Amino acid sequence: MMLSCSALVVALLVSQTRSFLTSEDDGVPEEWVLLHVVQGHIGAGNYSYLRLNHDGRIILHMQSLKGDADLYVSDKTLQPTYATYQLQSATCGQDVVVVPGDFVRPVGIGIYGHPSHQESEFEMRVFYDQTVSLNPFDDGLYKSGDGHEQKHSPQGADEKEASIVWTILIGLLKIILEILF
Repeated sequence: MMLSCSALVVALLVSQTRSFLTSEDDGVPEEWVLLHVVQGHIGAGNYSYLRLNHDGRIILHMQSLKGDADLYVSDKTLQPTYATYQLQSATCGQDVVVVPGDFVRPVGIGIYGHPSHQESEFEMRVFYDQTVSLNPFDDGLYKSGDGHEQKHSPQGADEKEASIVWTILIGLLKIILEILF
């Protein structure tokens, strides 16, 4: 009985991992590179602050997993609020903010816990849009020493794969802990 239960859990984990790796249902284009996944909790009426140092066009995808967390962004202050922001998304559910490449770095990110919930839990995915060139006169190509043009990528394939692996491992660990406890 225990062996069949364990086999069922392993089969479930494998199927979840496979669907995570192949899913395109979250609407994220292939050209976007996942830089970070940030998870956290925020109390009602409170702020949590993050700092964005990456250059280029950055997309912040934040999902409220519990409660309602809102997103405020500014390149004028490192602690943006609902009164001092330049970009914001305050929806119930998924919040998306596109940080333009011409924003002065570091960019302040404020995550606000809406007072309608005692506590809010969120997950924010930070993407780099590699389709937008940092230099408006640069087409994203550079010449190697042998004269061949090559596409420049801001993040290596190894780092991208490592980020995906860590995301999967954290998800699997959460599932295992929920089953055990």
